[in-house]
Order: sequence, then structure tokens, then C-alpha cells
Amino acid sequence: MKRREFLKFSTASCMALAAMELGGGKAFFRPAKAMASGELPGSLGAKEVYSVCEMCFWRCPIVAKVKGGKLVKIEGNPKSPANGKRVCARGNSGVQLLYDPDRVKYPMKRTGARGEGKWARISWDEALDEVAYNMKKVRKKYGPHALAYFDHGASAEFMRGLFMHMGTENYSNEPAFFQCVGPVAEAFISSMGYLVSGTRQYTDMGHAKAILLVGSHIGENVHVSHVREYIQGLANGAKLVVVDPRFSAPANKADVWLPIRPGTDTALLLAWINYVIQHKLYDKDFVANHCEGFEAVKEGVKDYTLEWAARICDLKVADMEAAIRMLAKAAPNVTIHPGRHSTWYGRGDVQRHRALAILNGLLGAVAVPGGLYLPTPVKTGKSECPECEAEVEEPDTSLKDDFPYAGNFPGNPTAKIIEATLTGEPYPIKLWGVNGVNILQTIPNPYDTMEAIKKLDFIFTESMMADEAAMWADIVLPGATYLERYDSLHTYDGITPYLAVRQPAVEPLFESKSSYWIARELAKRLGVDCYPCEHEVEYIEEELKGAGLTLEKLNRMGGIVSYKANPYRSRKELKLPTESGKVNLAVAHYEDDDFDPVPKFEPTPAPPKGYARLIYGRVPVHTFSRTMNNLWLHNEWPENHAWVNDEVAAKLGIADGDTIVLENQDGKRSLEVKAKVTPGIRPDAIYLPHGFGSRSKRLTRAYGKGASDQFLITHYENCPFTGASSHRTSFVRIVKGGKALDIPELRPLPREIPRFKKSA
Repeated sequence: MKRREFLKFSTASCMALAAMELGGGKAFFRPAKAMASGELPGSLGAKEVYSVCEMCFWRCPIVAKVKGGKLVKIEGNPKSPANGKRVCARGNSGVQLLYDPDRVKYPMKRTGARGEGKWARISWDEALDEVAYNMKKVRKKYGPHALAYFDHGASAEFMRGLFMHMGTENYSNEPAFFQCVGPVAEAFISSMGYLVSGTRQYTDMGHAKAILLVGSHIGENVHVSHVREYIQGLANGAKLVVVDPRFSAPANKADVWLPIRPGTDTALLLAWINYVIQHKLYDKDFVANHCEGFEAVKEGVKDYTLEWAARICDLKVADMEAAIRMLAKAAPNVTIHPGRHSTWYGRGDVQRHRALAILNGLLGAVAVPGGLYLPTPVKTGKSECPECEAEVEEPDTSLKDDFPYAGNFPGNPTAKIIEATLTGEPYPIKLWGVNGVNILQTIPNPYDTMEAIKKLDFIFTESMMADEAAMWADIVLPGATYLERYDSLHTYDGITPYLAVRQPAVEPLFESKSSYWIARELAKRLGVDCYPCEHEVEYIEEELKGAGLTLEKLNRMGGIVSYKANPYRSRKELKLPTESGKVNLAVAHYEDDDFDPVPKFEPTPAPPKGYARLIYGRVPVHTFSRTMNNLWLHNEWPENHAWVNDEVAAKLGIADGDTIVLENQDGKRSLEVKAKVTPGIRPDAIYLPHGFGSRSKRLTRAYGKGASDQFLITHYENCPFTGASSHRTSFVRIVKGGKALDIPELRPLPREIPRFKKSA
């Protein structure tokens, strides 16, 4: 098959996956039953409600189809410039989130030990009174910082305001930042002056002539518009370079795949930077007029040669050279993707993404088609109604004090909150609120998290599903799903700017309530003067007024308004939001905090003898652990498999499909998982798709299915810039038939890379 035909096939396959209507002969398509006289079949004749998806954080505009008071189908909003009629498998399956029989239906109070998941049904008044009583009691006894709030997503925003108003510095502790995007966010803000990558990535892959992905798994990690732009670029002929220890879905499409030794990506990037400079492949005009620190970078990387990197990274010089020449040839219309999930190894994470930023600058791939682009803000009105902010008085010793760049972002490092809860230092933390995040399947070392919870005076969650976090709660508040509530306006400032609004397709089921209602009722009990609007629509109308709209008008227009994008700048116009208006190739102010202005290679310890590095990723039909119990998605992908290198498997006597257990360096073992024996992963790594291996018995479909990577990540290091926690610093070996099998070392280590040693 020719490459273009293959791409066409792959594109069709990928988008079919993204837009599929699940079933495929797995018992979802059933013969139509007799219809009432005059009723049209399926979703025909259904009432259409314009809204915004939240099966993941990407938030695609959707149309919910409601018939007889019941949601029957979800489609993409055809007027959306981002996803059109398309939704991914998860977006399609929102129907099954709404009607999941394992949903939290009523306010619940714990009756057994924490973690047992034994609850009694109580009233909303009793639940809210108890939460408010404990928040006031803990604040009065220990001070405001004894309160901590772990949150994620739109459902968590109003409750966050309450914690802020109570005066704690421990609000907005989003695992999304401290377990995911923190290092890349800091690296690009210091380099480019704006958040190039976070929840969104301002990368113009659709117009790129070449694309570099370092550990990014687009296609396995499906965000519809992102995948569309990536596929558009490839279909237009863009070259693709993929750096990944695993033969991932993008590696399958790559012109050059570099199966790098885990932990050495920065060595490769520094060698490429040096090569670009030494061979004068950089954009001289752009560097001269739009970059600061070129000479410092040139001096800092001069010893990083391709030959040196080949030994460190376990790659071939010819492949590395072919890749960087391919990328440089496409400049400036080249996407050097900044990445998103960047909490890999702790110490070197910010500098790895700084190296990616430097490559962007050297190749002039800034504010041009195919490169990084600038966001286009969408103007809306502002309402005070959903705000509940207050000035927070910092404690004498803050949990951010050890991390000089954590203060640039809201929230505190989650690992430090857990540590303070365990030790009482630098101050006691005695109450946690949890909303929109399964903290036991997200934050490293869940065993520490469970011990910390045991020390709390009180913990409550606002939950839709009875996940592991809810199992440990004293009070569980049943939150409405995104299909049952309004949220603040959704504006998209990317390459296809638009405005939409989330609105309910159906009334909240059971006794679930909207996050605004819950926060408002709790505010009354806390004596906090916030959330004066009786109903969400009041502040939504105020916000829409600033855009010249009303909710009625927006719905008449199809639920979405698009705007003209302004993503590029001529070189004469270009002024980045840095102090100099230029790209900081060297970040001078890092020196003030004893960090290197130019990245250096700091080796990440290799696996101890007998172990492989645990790496992880995602599957296209699931969002972390939160969708594992969804009927349709569970049917498509009920459990994960552990990828084991075929040479390693042969030496250990492991066959494809064998049932194994993984054991980490601290003796923690996974649930049983099937082995996927493949040459598509390096022999010094084992890969697990993330989010599986639920330990909540109340999730009747997901419970015990597959192995959880998170319960094997017990060793982590904090990023010295931001305090984010590393996730690729734990190691595993295989247990089969009760016998632990050491992983043979098939790729000898160079002397520059030390081995991991457990601290005493």
C-alpha cells in the first residue's frame, strides 16, 4: 500500500473511531421494537439541545437529541468549526454516563471505615449542613490553610471559589497541572511569554510541512479537532518524526521513528540544537530579530554531538541526522510540538520542554502557518455572580516555597499537600474537598494518599460516579453530569475561535444537583456572600450580553458563534508577550534561582537490575479512569494489556495473552493483566494504558479489570521549578505463576547514566 493510500486509510479509520456509533456486532444493535403510531424511529423527530461535551477536557460543541424526555443520541454540532458533526467514541457515549446504574444518586454518609464504601442515604440538608459544619470547625481550630481542595473540570469551579473565600492557599490543586502540564506550561511561558501548551495546544499541524512528536500519542489520545488538524497535515504531505520508546499509533505513521531510551529525550534535543547551529540550518533572520540568547545557547550546547547522543539515547546517528534535516528543511512551517503531559522524570522536565521551545525559535516556527500560533481571544461579558474570590493571606511557610515557579500558577503541589497532611508540617491539613478528579488513580503513590486520608478530620467529594476517591469520603454529594446542568460560557481561542454554552439536555436525574446549586447552598451555610443569582441562566445572560448575544439568540443561531482567527503575524508585526517581545532562547532569570538559562542534560536514573521502566499512555475510547464504567466504552475496551518486548518475553517464557502480574521496585503488585508480546516496545520498558484496574467495587463493570499504572507508581520526584510530580520514575518486573521474573538487560547502559537506587 502506498503511503498516501495508507494515510487515507488511516485517516478514515481514525475518524471512524472518533465518530463511531458503537456497536459493531457486540449486542448493541437490536431489532427495532414496534413504535407508537406516528413516532419516527431512532433519534428522528427528537428535540435538539445545543451544548458542550465534557467526556474529556477538550469540550467539543455537541447537539443532544432528546425524545420522550430521554436523551437518545449525541452528535457533534454541525456548525462547529472545530469538530463539525463529529464526536469521538467518548462523546458519543455520554448517553451512558447519564444513565449509568452505578451513578451516585443521593447524598450519602459513610457508615463503615474509610475506604470500605459503606454509606447511608441522607437528605441534601443533612449533607450540606455536615460539610459546612466541618469546614467551619476545621478552619476555626487549625486555621484556613487546614482546608484543601482537589479539583478538575467545570463542575469544580464554583466550589473552588468557596475554598478561596475561606482563606486557604490550598485551592485549585488541579492534578491536571501538578500531574500533567506543569513543566511544559512553565517552559513555554518563560520562553515565549504565553501558555503555548496546557489544556490547549496552539500548534498549527494542519498547515505544517513537517511535524515532530516527542512522546505524544495523538490518535491514541483523541481530541477531535486536534486529531483532525494532525490528519490534515499528514494528508497534505507533512513529514512526521516520532520520538518514542514504543511503536505508538503516530510511530506507525512516521517517516522517521526514533525508539529512544526512556529518560534521554533532552540529550537528543540538545544534540539537534547543536547540529542546527553548527550546520547553519537555523533561521538567521528570525534569530537575529526575534530571539534573545543565541550566543549563550550556541556555547551551552557545543559539546552535545549526534555521536554523543547516539550512545546516550541508543539511537543511530544516521536516523537522528535524517530526522533533524527533515524538520529543518520544512522550516518555518514546521510543528515542533510542545507536548502536553510533561511530568515524566521530575528534575529535567522543564528543561526538556525548554529545548523544544529553543528548536521552535531556531527554526522560526512561531506565529506562522504550520508552526506555533497565537491565540485569538473571544470577547464576552463578565458577571460577578459566578465569582467568589477573596484575597488569600499566605502562611509563614507556604507549600510552594521550595518551588520558585509554582507561584505563577494557581494551586499548590498536590504531593506537598499530601505530605503536609501526613506530617502536619509546615502546618496541619485536616479537611479535603474533592471534585471532578479520582485522586487515587491520578496522583503518584496512592498508598500515601490513603494514609493521608486516614489522618483527616473530614473529607467530602462531589461525585457523579462512586470511584475510589468517593469510597474514602465521609460525605458524597451527587453532582449533575454535564448533560444535566448549565456551566459558564465556553470560548475557544484556537485556530477556529468560537463561543458556545453548556446547557442541560434533561433535568438532573435522581437527587443529583448542579455544581452551582451545591456551591450556592453551601455558601449560605458558611455565611459566605457569594453566588447571588438564583439560577445559572442569570449570569450566562450577562456573559452573553458582552458578546452581543442572548441565550435565545444563540440557540436560534445553532448554539455556536464562530469568529475570525488571528493566529499568525508578519515578522514586522511579531511581538511576543515576553519582556523583550522576543523568544527567550536562554532564560536569563532562571539564574536567579540557580537554574540553568540554557538546558543541560541531566541523566535520569535507569531501571535497577532486573526491572524495566514503567511507561503509560491512553487508549482512544477512554478518558483516564472516569469512563471505565461506561457501558459502551467498557464494551469496546474493557481492560488493558501490558506491553512486553518480544525478546524479553522469549527469555522469560511469556507468551502473548498470558496472565501476569507486575511488581514494582517497592514490592507493590498490580492486579492480573494480560501480556501483549510485541517488538513494538524497547526491552527496557513495559507499557500500560492508563486508567484501568479500578478498585472501587461500586463500579460494577470496571472493578478489577486490568492493571492500574498509578498503583505501581510509588516513587516520584518533584519538578524543582513547579513542584509537579514525576510519573515515569517507577520500575517493574513480571510475576508469573507466583514467581517474580527479572527483566534481562538487552541494551547495556552507557557510563553516564546511573541506575536507580532506593533511598535508605
